[in-house]
Amino acid sequence: MNKFLINARYYLAPLLILASLFGVVAGGPWVWTGVFLLGVGIIVDTTSPAQTNGAGFDENGDTNANALLHNITMYFMLAVFVMLQVAIAWRIFQYVNGVEYTGATSTFLGMAYYTGITGSQLLGAVVSTGIFAGIGIIYGHELAHTKGFSFVIARWMMALSGSAHFCYAHVYNHHLELGCENDPATAPRGRSLYSHLAKSYFGQSKFLYIMEKQRLKRLGVPFLSWQNRWIRGYAMALPTIALFWYVGAWTGIACMALIWLVSNFELEALNYMEHYGLIRETGSPIDYRHSWDNSTMFTSWFFIEIGRQGDHHDRGETHFWELDEVGSPNCGNGYFTLFAIALLPPLFHAYMNKQLAKWDKEQASEGELKIAGEMNKIAGYTG
Repeated sequence: MNKFLINARYYLAPLLILASLFGVVAGGPWVWTGVFLLGVGIIVDTTSPAQTNGAGFDENGDTNANALLHNITMYFMLAVFVMLQVAIAWRIFQYVNGVEYTGATSTFLGMAYYTGITGSQLLGAVVSTGIFAGIGIIYGHELAHTKGFSFVIARWMMALSGSAHFCYAHVYNHHLELGCENDPATAPRGRSLYSHLAKSYFGQSKFLYIMEKQRLKRLGVPFLSWQNRWIRGYAMALPTIALFWYVGAWTGIACMALIWLVSNFELEALNYMEHYGLIRETGSPIDYRHSWDNSTMFTSWFFIEIGRQGDHHDRGETHFWELDEVGSPNCGNGYFTLFAIALLPPLFHAYMNKQLAKWDKEQASEGELKIAGEMNKIAGYTG
C-alpha cells in the first residue's frame, strides 16, 4: 500500500490535464476547467506548505517508484497533449463556422457535450489548453535528460508549444552555465517574470542556433540543411501550425499563438523560480547553493519532483523519482504560490530581496558576494 501511494501521488498532473481536456470537449461552462484548476492549485499549494521527501528506497535499497509505469506515463502524455490540441482545434472550427451555442447537448461514446461555442467560451478553452499544455512541459523536461527514443519524444512534446529548441538548450546551455550571465534561463536580480519570458525563450533559441552553426561548419554541412537541429525543431511545429490554420485560418493561428504564449510563460516561470537571483562565477563548479529547492507537498507531487533542483543539477540524468533533499536553499513556498506572487513584480522582488540577502550572507562565495553587491545596486535590493 505504501508503494502504491508513493507512485499514485505523481498522477496529480496527468489527472488534471485530462480533466482540462474533458472540459474543452464538454464545452459550455466546462471550458474554464483548466483556469479553475490553476486557481485551486494556487490555493492548495499555499495552504499545504509541509515539506516532503522524494519517493525514496525500500529496505532492500530498491526504489519505491515503479520506473516502467512512470516512463510509460510520460510517453503517453505526448498522445494526451495531441488530443488536447485536437479538441481545441475542433472547438475553433465550430466557432469559425458559426456553430451557435444554444445550451443543447449531444452525446458521443456515452459522454454528453455542449454543441457550439461562444467567443468567451472559446477564450476559456484556449487559456485552459495553454495552462495545461504548459504544465505538461514538465514531462518534456524530464525526457530531455535522456537519449535516443525518449529524447525524440521530448522534442515532439516541446514542439507542440513551439519550443523544441529547449531540449538542447536546457541540457547543453543551462546545465553547464547555470547561474552565470550567459545562461538565459537564469533570471538576474531585478528582472520581472514578464521580461524573463522573451529573454529566456529567445536566448535559448539563439544558443541552439549558434551551436548548430558551429557544429555544421565543423562537419562541412551547410547551415540550411535537414541535419540542422535548430531548423528541424521548428519544423516539428509545422503540423500544429497546419492544424490550427486548417480549422480556423487566422483565428486559428491567433488561438494557437495564445496557447503557445501561455504554455511558454509557464515554462519560463519555472526557470525563473528555480534560480532567480542566484549567482555563480563563470568556470566555478556548480554547487547545491546555486538552485532554489522546492519540496512542498503539492509542488513536489504535481511537478514530479522538478523542484529538487539541487540534486537535479548535480545528477542531471537521474530520474525524478530518485531525486531527494540535498540541502539547497529553499524559499519555503511551492511553485503555484511563488507563481502567483511573481505575477506582481514589486511583491515578488520584496519577497526575494529577503531570501537573497540571507543567501548572500550564508552561502555566497567571496567572488559571488562581489557580483551580488553590483547586482543589488542595479536591482535596488538592500542586500
